[in-house]
Amino acid sequence: MAIDSSKITGILRETLKNYASKLDLRETGYVMQVGDGIARVYGLDKAVYGELVSFPHSIHGMVLNLENDNVGCILLGDANLTSEGDEVSRTGKVMSVPVGEALLGRVVNPLGEPIDGKGDIKTDRTRPIEVIAPGVMERQPVKEPLQTGIKAIDSMIPIGRGQRELIIGDRQIGKTALAVDAIINQKNETRRPVCIYVAIGQKQSTVAQIVDTFARNGALEYTIVVSCTASDPAALQYIAPYAGCAIGEEFMWEGKDVLVVYDDLTRHAQAYRQLSLLLRRPPGREAYPGDVFYLHSRLLERACKLSQKNGGGSLTALPIIETQAGDISAYIPTNVISITDGQIFLENNLFFSGQRPAINSGLSVSRVGGNAQIKAMRQVAGRVRLDLAQYRDLASFAQFSSELDSHSQAQLARGARIMELLKQDQYQPLSVEVQIAIIFAGVNGYIDDVPKDDIRKWEKDYITYLQEKQQDLLADIKNTKQIDDGIKARLEAALRDYKGAKEAKV
Repeated sequence: MAIDSSKITGILRETLKNYASKLDLRETGYVMQVGDGIARVYGLDKAVYGELVSFPHSIHGMVLNLENDNVGCILLGDANLTSEGDEVSRTGKVMSVPVGEALLGRVVNPLGEPIDGKGDIKTDRTRPIEVIAPGVMERQPVKEPLQTGIKAIDSMIPIGRGQRELIIGDRQIGKTALAVDAIINQKNETRRPVCIYVAIGQKQSTVAQIVDTFARNGALEYTIVVSCTASDPAALQYIAPYAGCAIGEEFMWEGKDVLVVYDDLTRHAQAYRQLSLLLRRPPGREAYPGDVFYLHSRLLERACKLSQKNGGGSLTALPIIETQAGDISAYIPTNVISITDGQIFLENNLFFSGQRPAINSGLSVSRVGGNAQIKAMRQVAGRVRLDLAQYRDLASFAQFSSELDSHSQAQLARGARIMELLKQDQYQPLSVEVQIAIIFAGVNGYIDDVPKDDIRKWEKDYITYLQEKQQDLLADIKNTKQIDDGIKARLEAALRDYKGAKEAKV
């Protein structure tokens, strides 16, 4: 039987042509240069920004720079295992993290891998770490309070569900303590939010202490800790807050409330600066790249209160920024202040004078304000900020004047006592009804005759009295959420009764 060679040649040519059309040599490349957690890869012509690429030894990288003849990748693993000439392949996926209920009570790294020794996380759901923030029409105004349990915040700088409130101040003056208190206080909330604590560039011992604090106070069961310590690569520190936000968004779109703490974004910006300089991006002010504002804005814009049509969930963000010598006008602090809905400024002088938390009520502000307070708190706390402002002005004036009229002396005394009343021990958050009862006593002059040094003891004893003998009054404040004439009269009667009982003991 004669073989038609031309026919066989045609079949081979057609097969090779089809094979060549399927084969895309631009799906793989090789490492040109590697070092400092950065790899330059040649040949990935179709790679897109933010795409995951696969290196040998099960190491992944993320595309962060698109050049004419190569792409710059950050390595999300041990960079020492990658060398020049290694083959790199596209995955066609963007960076994603595991999400869902299975993460509650767990400590994970920015890749969503467990690092707490409690076994694997059983979830098959993932979310991209970077998504576009919900649009204006998908949101609703922030109007539901998120109680922190801290008197100075809930009365003067209230935080609403869906708000972005910056915590700013020098190192070691209580920024993390405020955020941890806010998470612990959610334990007894009727609509308890899922809490996510993202540690960026912290010491491992510090993160371990915070996790232990959550566990001892019963907060770990509704909290997820995303830990990226100082020993981790800059690439992981860069993606850590986005990973924490993605984990929270899953709950938000299910109609739940979420509280995310980013501790802290100063180290996040420094990690991004390191990566950008290694990628040869042009440095700008303080050597930060020009898009460092966009870095934080695209993260914090994802915090919002969704409309009822979208489930009504919320994501509240508490970013933390560290200042140098109280310089609130530095580059990164001003960037984040302009993105957020207010700031809580912790001041060195107040901290070292014994005011804990050391909140400067003059420079701190909430741009949501009374919308994030229940009516009862608005009714009693309206005068607190005014009294403290008058106290600060008079205190600075009194340094240069030996004689003050009786009215000014009374204002000074009232302000000093309210400052004492706003002091609060760490990890001791108070319910909102107890806060209201305490502040009511302060602003209405019921502690004017209590010696300043005895205010803390008076407050402790008064709280015990309320919880033992006035449970009905506290319950009515909590349920009605306002102070009508009846509740006001009962508060006044309770204060007189408490004062009388104390005098009788003496």
